Amino acid sequence: MDLFELIRCGELDEIKQQVSANPSILGTRDPRGFPPLVLATYNEQYNIAQYLLDAGANVNVQDAAGNTALMGVCFKGYPKIAELLLQHGADTDLQNANGATALIYAVMFDQADIVKLLLNHGANKTIQDHRGSTAADHARMQGASEMEDLLTA
Repeated sequence: MDLFELIRCGELDEIKQQVSANPSILGTRDPRGFPPLVLATYNEQYNIAQYLLDAGANVNVQDAAGNTALMGVCFKGYPKIAELLLQHGADTDLQNANGATALIYAVMFDQADIVKLLLNHGANKTIQDHRGSTAADHARMQGASEMEDLLTA
């Protein structure tokens, strides 16, 4: 099995063998443009993500659309993995091809716990996506007054 299939299947021991034999594999991408770390986090593979980070994977690597692992867990709703990524220095303010940040995604996908986590890690509330909307604007558009209050405080 290739690395990406092993990640999808959660085969940590085999992943360790492949990375040990060829550390440069951490910088590869699957045919859809997903780096190993992004794929692991999108598939809620916490232990694999932790191993990849410890093995030297770039926590801020972006997929073909410019999404980081942190952005992915914000729209998927995986706060435990978000915390892991932040502990490893994930940049809360990187923007993807549409100008969205992890904070904007957390708001758009109604992930209040992750919004709080990102704010506690210094996420910039004023960054605008390519439509000119901030995270607070997205909260307002969705009628998420509680989240809007968090973002305008």
